[in-house]
Amino acid sequence: MIYTIDATNKKLGRLASEIALILQGKKSVYYNPRLAGGDEVYITNIDHLSITQTKKEQKVYYRHTGYMGHLREKTLKQMWEQSPAKVLRLAVARMLPKNFLREKRLKRLIFEKAK
Repeated sequence: MIYTIDATNKKLGRLASEIALILQGKKSVYYNPRLAGGDEVYITNIDHLSITQTKKEQKVYYRHTGYMGHLREKTLKQMWEQSPAKVLRLAVARMLPKNFLREKRLKRLIFEKAK
C-alpha cells in the first residue's frame, strides 16, 4: 500500500513514529515481524514540519570519525539547514528495530519536493 503524508504543521517525533509503524508493516493486515513489509511512504512539504525553537537550539546530533577525540556534534538547526529530509530519516531510523531489515524498510521512505 502507498501512503502519502503531508508534513505541514506536524511534530517531528509524532510523524516519525507514525512512519516507523507503517514501514514495519504494522498497519497492514498481512503483518509478519520477520518480513520487511511492502508499504511505501511518500512525504510532502517536509520544509513545513513543526519544530520548536528551543529544540532546534538544544538538540544535538553526535557522530564519531573513528579517531581518538574526534567526536563531532551538530545542532538540530544546523542539520535542518543542511537537509530537513535527513533529520526526519534519522528520526525514523532510530525508531525502527535495530536489525537487518532496517535498511530495507528505510528505502521505502521517499521524500517529494513541494510543488
